[in-house]
Formats: sequence, structure tokens, C-alpha cells
Amino acid sequence: MRQQTCYIAGNVTASCSSTMAVPRIYTTQPLIPGTTLELSGQPALHVTQVLRLRTGAALRVFDGRGQECEATLQTTGRRGITVLTGATIQGPAEPRLDIMLAQGIARHDRMDLILQKAVELGVSTIQPLWMQRSQSHLKGERLEKRLQHWQGVIISACEQCGRNTLPALLPATGFLEWLQAGSDAALKLMLQPGSPHALPSLQQPDGRILLLVGPEGGLNSDEQDAALAAGFTGLRLGQRILRTETAALAALAGMQMLWGDYR
Repeated sequence: MRQQTCYIAGNVTASCSSTMAVPRIYTTQPLIPGTTLELSGQPALHVTQVLRLRTGAALRVFDGRGQECEATLQTTGRRGITVLTGATIQGPAEPRLDIMLAQGIARHDRMDLILQKAVELGVSTIQPLWMQRSQSHLKGERLEKRLQHWQGVIISACEQCGRNTLPALLPATGFLEWLQAGSDAALKLMLQPGSPHALPSLQQPDGRILLLVGPEGGLNSDEQDAALAAGFTGLRLGQRILRTETAALAALAGMQMLWGDYR
């Protein structure tokens, strides 16, 4: 038996398609058909105490690197559960667009919402940024706990929506430090109300898209100037001022409609 970390979505019956009614579990363990995996902690509690699944119930397990297998619940107990892996499943393709979301760190609940929905909308990489209008700048153990929490949000979102590959969560860093490191993205966009540029006026990029979104209150004038000097293009989203959690998701949905999965 192998025992490593795994997670399960809080609402496993929610799905992107009718095939997703079977609970999906993320695990760091290698997925080899015919292998018995031992799972413990919150995933095991959810399977046994919330879903109340019994031995013989169907599950799916995925490794976050593109592989997913059918599985059967073998045993349940106080210390955890065991599942037997079955045939490999060909899951949905990863999103067509390669989008990196550089998100100014927002308040706890808003940041969770942004991360959750950004995963569902197909981002491939998430870069949290401390900006002038971020309400708190955590360090050390507190920051490490927050990053672990965000990773859990990303995992749960993948379990819910059917993605088999976890988007990369990069370490949180200061905005100017990150900006100075540069980026080779084909298209660098900064959400900027009042900009003359809108998504329909832009050409579809041949390569990575980098979307920069400020926290509550947006980027201040100095940050906007620095981003423009670094090659970012300002982008407006209609005539209204959107909250940070709305703006990021509206931009991502617009990109998928114009250039990506929604066509």
C-alpha cells in the first residue's frame, strides 16, 4: 500500500458534465491500475461521513499531472479508507489557451473565489502578488499557511470541474519585484478601467497570455505606469467598474469566448 496526501472536493456531486457525478479524489500517489491506495484525513472523512459511501462504491482518482483512473472503495475505517484503482480514464483536454493570472492578493474570501473560478475558467498558472492596495502582507509561517490553503482551493476546483492537471501556484511575491523579473508572454494585459483597448479589438496571441489584475481598489497610478513601461496593454471591460473578483473572471471568460474553449 502507498499512503500520501490526497484531497476531495467539498461538493463532489457538482460537475461540468453528467459524467462527473462520480466523486473525484486528488492524490499525490502514483496511479497504477490494480493498485490499492490508502487514503486518510479529510478525503476519507468526506467519503465515509458526508457521502456515506459503502464498500464497492465507484470513485475516480487523479494525480494532478494529467492521469485519472477509475477506482472502487474497498475498505473503510477510523484511520482511513482504501481504494482499488481500475482502468485509466481519458479525461477532458486541458484548456486551449495558456493563461497566467497575476492576481493582486485580495481579502481572504475574495481571493478564494478568484482562485476557484479561475481554475474552472482554464488558467494554467496563478501568480499571487502583494500590491500597494493589498490589505495584508503576510510573511513566514502565516504566508506558508495561506499558500497551502490556496493550493487546497485549487485542488478542490479541479476535482469539481473535471481537470486532471493542477494549475501551477507560484510563490506570492511583491509586484515590483515580479515585474522586474520580466515575462516572455506573447500578450500581456492589465485590467485598467478607461483604457482605449477592449478584448474584441485585440488579435489572438500565439503563445501565453499574461493577465494582470489588481486587488480591491485596483492598481495605483505608479503600478499602472510601471506595468505599461514593462510592455503591458491596458484593457477595459465594458463601461462599468468591476470588483476584483468579478473583473478577473469576466476577462477570463471573454478570452475563452473569443479565442479558447467557448468557440
